[in-house]
Amino acid sequence: MKEDVIKALEGIRPHLQRDGGDVELVAIEGDVVKVRLKGACGGCPMSQLTLKNGIERHVKAQVKGVRSVEAV
Repeated sequence: MKEDVIKALEGIRPHLQRDGGDVELVAIEGDVVKVRLKGACGGCPMSQLTLKNGIERHVKAQVKGVRSVEAV
């Protein structure tokens, strides 16, 4: 599952980088993916929206078995 999550994050990364942000995989705990938002995404007031409506939606669509994506 880890390789699939990494591949999914690579797919969304260019969209984040275009706005000065990035995402880093921290851990996978069961069906929960833990990520760290970096750059402009780290302090952005819209980061939760980006996390849930962008990153989580993309990862769940690409990787079976992922229930949620959380920022740490």
